[in-house]
Amino acid sequence: MRHRPRVPTMALARLTLASGRSVVLSELRLSSTYGDMPEGYPCKPLNESRIRALVHAAERDLPAAPVHLVPPPREYPHQYAGGFGPVEVLPSVACVGTFHSTALAPARDPDLYRSRLTIVWFQPTTDVPSDCDTTAALRDVAWDELARDYALQALPFTPG
Repeated sequence: MRHRPRVPTMALARLTLASGRSVVLSELRLSSTYGDMPEGYPCKPLNESRIRALVHAAERDLPAAPVHLVPPPREYPHQYAGGFGPVEVLPSVACVGTFHSTALAPARDPDLYRSRLTIVWFQPTTDVPSDCDTTAALRDVAWDELARDYALQALPFTPG
């Protein structure tokens, strides 16, 4: 048996999912849900377009990881419905995060394999998710069904 000191990873956050699996947030992109909204108002067609654009961008920018959308909560304030239907408001911050965990396949060498998943979700603040205040929807992600294993890449050795 090899004994090697554990090297701490530089994670933005560590979360424990409802399944008990521990995941590490390694990359996080935050944007204003409506910061680039053209004239108009938040409504279902605009929201669906924004969600599709975020998922597509995550798939394009992070092609090695599967992408999962946590269905966002929607509010319907009592405001005048315009030509695109009723006002529908998503939380103000759109988040795209890349998470890592231990390998899904238990037979894989834990020193050589990890699992990864990119998650798109919405939240009301710019706070980095934590075990203390993560939404139930993010904590309930079915990691074992959605994530994918990958082999860690060896860094080339360059003599000093």
